[in-house]
Amino acid sequence: MIGDQIRINRPDHKYRLTVEVETPAGIKSASGVLAVTPDRGYSRKGHTVTSGDALFVDLGGGRNLVALLAHPDKTLDLDGVNYVALRAYGVALGHHVEFSAMSRMRGVVPVTGALIPVLATFSDPADPKTMRTVPPDHLDATFGAGYRLHGVSAEVVPNGFWPVDFGAVLGEPVTRAIKARLPWVSRLDDAAAALNAAGLKSSEPIDAREVFTRK
Repeated sequence: MIGDQIRINRPDHKYRLTVEVETPAGIKSASGVLAVTPDRGYSRKGHTVTSGDALFVDLGGGRNLVALLAHPDKTLDLDGVNYVALRAYGVALGHHVEFSAMSRMRGVVPVTGALIPVLATFSDPADPKTMRTVPPDHLDATFGAGYRLHGVSAEVVPNGFWPVDFGAVLGEPVTRAIKARLPWVSRLDDAAAALNAAGLKSSEPIDAREVFTRK
């Protein structure tokens, strides 16, 4: 039974997502490890899920940029984060990459275009109602001259032996850092208020907290 639970819950692959921003004071960045786990249950009624946190880039001077766990697709798309690395490697290699081959991918690849997650900023990170979206091609429109998205990248990292993640070749642990930056993310009403303030809507009912953190 223990072995079967490990088989079911072990991530297929993990990847490090990195966001770099050019500022008047130099490049500021943040990165985090996300784990992607397919549905291996016997009912086959589940779906692929991602575990991890949104990325918070401290730009200095009270400015910040947050890469959410969501993508724009007419309305808010929460499933796109499951395939960011898969699709980025496919673009970089110039051919389709099978999901089952992801754990064998190596190297850093750029995340561009529609693969870039929704970017947002908070004038006051302690207040969810101050969230606003930021266009990836025009950070200067939000932050002023000298601010530009330097790049977003993905890199497959060691999967390890779930549930024991020791780091390095024994498995990079999923990054948990967003709650220290946005202390309200575990409260559903506050997460929903942030999305509403930024004008982010979904065509289906969602748990707004999953835009910021997922188990």
